Amino acid sequence: MRHLPLGLILLTATALAGCTQAPPPAAPSPYQTTASIRELMDAEVDPSADALWDAVVTTITVSGEDDKRPRTPEEWKAVRRSALTLIEATNLLVMPGRHIAPANMAPVPGEPAASVLQQRLDANPAAFAGFAQALRATGLKALAAIDAQDAQKLFDVGGEIDEACEACHLVYWYPPELTPKS
Repeated sequence: MRHLPLGLILLTATALAGCTQAPPPAAPSPYQTTASIRELMDAEVDPSADALWDAVVTTITVSGEDDKRPRTPEEWKAVRRSALTLIEATNLLVMPGRHIAPANMAPVPGEPAASVLQQRLDANPAAFAGFAQALRATGLKALAAIDAQDAQKLFDVGGEIDEACEACHLVYWYPPELTPKS
């Protein structure tokens, strides 16, 4: 009968024991979220998108046509900051642990309760992340238009930003099937 060395037996037993143990707990997240998705929308996403939409506007009045668009380096820099804020806010929106709205925040008339929306988000966070990525992609198009100082392209991309926002809102903010009827 052949005997295995004790060291090999202990090494094999230790390796096998490691296979049956639960993996070590995940490290705590280095992110500490404070603002909810709704608060980020109010503080960063909406103001940034509004600045992009308002950057290129044609107004027709009785006295003629007023073409508003960035013209100076300072105006292009200001609209570029808004594009960067919008783009980076998409990362903040999908951070783990971020809630859709503060628990004590009353819904705006026509919106479902935050708890209902949170359940929807928790059930499919990948879809929400996809919407955030779509908004990021349109924000990057806006940034490219700004860097090219192409006001018409910035105007055109504004419609795409609106579409990206509305697509997400119809699923996660005011979905028709969850919107209270008046």
